[in-house]
Amino acid sequence: MSLPLPAANRAAIVTGASSGIGEAIARELAQRGHQLVLVARRVDRLREIAEEFEPPAHVLAADLSRPADRAALPGRVAALGLQPDILVNNAGLSVGALIAKSVPEQQLNLIEVDVAAVVDLCSRFLPGMVERNCGAVLNVSSLAGFLPAPGQVVYGAAKAFVLSYTDGLRNELRGTGVTATALCPGPVATGFDDAAGFGEGERAAVLPGFMWKSADEVARAGLDGLAANKAHVVPGRANQLAAAFCRVAPHEVLLPLLARRARLTKHA
Repeated sequence: MSLPLPAANRAAIVTGASSGIGEAIARELAQRGHQLVLVARRVDRLREIAEEFEPPAHVLAADLSRPADRAALPGRVAALGLQPDILVNNAGLSVGALIAKSVPEQQLNLIEVDVAAVVDLCSRFLPGMVERNCGAVLNVSSLAGFLPAPGQVVYGAAKAFVLSYTDGLRNELRGTGVTATALCPGPVATGFDDAAGFGEGERAAVLPGFMWKSADEVARAGLDGLAANKAHVVPGRANQLAAAFCRVAPHEVLLPLLARRARLTKHA
């Protein structure tokens, strides 16, 4: 099944669209003719991006860690006169810290953005898609969803949830005209990695250079996979092999190896 066709009264909603993979997905959707609704906290940056498109994208500022902001989104999209036929749950964050030295509020905030927002927005936007027998959902997971990384265990668990949730969702949506795909990128050099505690020199020390992909490559692979109704999209052959290996290899063997390579950041 292909992506829903672009139309004047339809739009693709992209969360976390102000940078990185989300921005790249928005650009790729625009190139494919889709009208856009961009969602993120950084409204000034969203407006800069929105003005680059023709017609300009719609901008909705929202903090997806807040249930009230999430609950308000369907009404705000409807007020624009648009029907959402594509939902890209890309917004996410990571916090590098050993659990014993972590800040509980920051870890719980990660759960709100990376897990609760995915469930919340799918639950709010899918009923309309199913009723119209037309729609597609791209949930951004991660290669980390296949194996929890030491120092990033909450992030890994959150992305594993997104992966499992999307698999279950696909089964529920069979025969409805709506599809769901999990995008599981490996390492991508974006501001996301800096926020998680990985500097430029540290990235290569954790994972080899051939595993790294650009945000544009990830965006194209994700949307191509969504159009082809794939369950999982792991951009890059090396990352695909890594994901397959993580599924079958004993975690008690792999985790100590990762721990020796990973930079375990302390929370300031």
